[in-house]
Amino acid sequence: MIFYTDEESRTLRTAVYGAMLLVSHADPGPVLEERFAGLRALANLSPDLRIVLGSARPSVPAGTDEEIEPVVLEALRSSMKTLTAKSPEDARDFPRAVLAICREVAEADGVVVEAEDAMVARIEGALAL
Repeated sequence: MIFYTDEESRTLRTAVYGAMLLVSHADPGPVLEERFAGLRALANLSPDLRIVLGSARPSVPAGTDEEIEPVVLEALRSSMKTLTAKSPEDARDFPRAVLAICREVAEADGVVVEAEDAMVARIEGALAL
């Protein structure tokens, strides 16, 4: 198992849960369905990362969507740097897993709108190193 500092763990939680939140807020819909879809999709992450995410409450910044988005996108970029340094395998798989989680959230109500696609594209951009 790979050791992540408290700050790294918090950043990883902010990145994943924040990405789910941004996609959910892009098209307000059935919040519970979106939340459960996102949580089910956490299975796309490696066992080590699922342990990190489950080790504490989700770290999601407070504020408006406009205030939250840059914080979450930076957490995604920072997470990629941490994973690249500590776990190249997770760094390779993390973008795919996060995007799968985001797509599950977007598709939870059966319809994906342009705002959700646009948010997923911004998240994908933050995951590219």
